[in-house]
Amino acid sequence: MIVSIMAKHYPDLSLIFHALADPTRRSILTRLATGPARVTELSGPTGLRLPTVMRHLGVLEEAGLIASTKDGRVRTCAIVPEAFAPARTWLDAQRDIWEGRLDRLDAFVMATMKEPKE
Repeated sequence: MIVSIMAKHYPDLSLIFHALADPTRRSILTRLATGPARVTELSGPTGLRLPTVMRHLGVLEEAGLIASTKDGRVRTCAIVPEAFAPARTWLDAQRDIWEGRLDRLDAFVMATMKEPKE
């Protein structure tokens, strides 16, 4: 039930997880967490060609995780921290579900261990 509610409430959740699935995009986000950067600054450490980096940035921007501005020929990207909220909410709900399951398993194991042996 929670999953269907979450899917309806956060339709872009799949886009967010897709964007976070790639290590290059995660490293770009890590860099942007320190502050805005030009596309050329972001492409340098990746070792990728500029068109490939632009595709990665497009995925991040489509997911809403970054925003970019253009001033003349210079494109600058910045992270959008509040865009991570749907993923965090979903992960928190999953953690609550699994903690509940583990608590019930622990209670079952403890009860089983306390039963008298025949």
